[in-house]
Amino acid sequence: MDIRKIKKLIELLEESSLTEMEIVEGEESVRLSRAGVINQPHAHHAFPAGVPMAAAALPMAPGSPLSAATEAAAESPAIPEGEQVRSPMVGTFFASPSPEAGPFVSLGQKVTQGETMCIIEAMKMFNQIEAEVSGTVVAILVENGQPVEFDQPLFVIR
Repeated sequence: MDIRKIKKLIELLEESSLTEMEIVEGEESVRLSRAGVINQPHAHHAFPAGVPMAAAALPMAPGSPLSAATEAAAESPAIPEGEQVRSPMVGTFFASPSPEAGPFVSLGQKVTQGETMCIIEAMKMFNQIEAEVSGTVVAILVENGQPVEFDQPLFVIR
């Protein structure tokens, strides 16, 4: 990936409220993060061997909208105990397959491992997020149409 493209992506990240973004272009990918720690990909969405991955950590200015959002998240109510279904990417959360359809899952619903729980749209690609365990949905932590971050908890299954 061209260094000019990476610099442009860094500018876009600085201008947005995102804390992390990942761009995949063919066989190449770049993950940019504002946080000092860069999350390594999990096994279920690891990159193919030999794919270069560049990352840039950008400092967060005190008092910025991003740090205010982080502080607000720290003060949010506790997440119930159970198995968390987390977002594998940055994108937009959709609870249903289309605006006129009902949600994939609802609070109190029993789900089975592999069942679709939501869709995350990232770069015009719709990715189905599946339950990793069977159980009952005890919390839905995201609203329909809300942007989500990489590794953000979406649901809790018990």
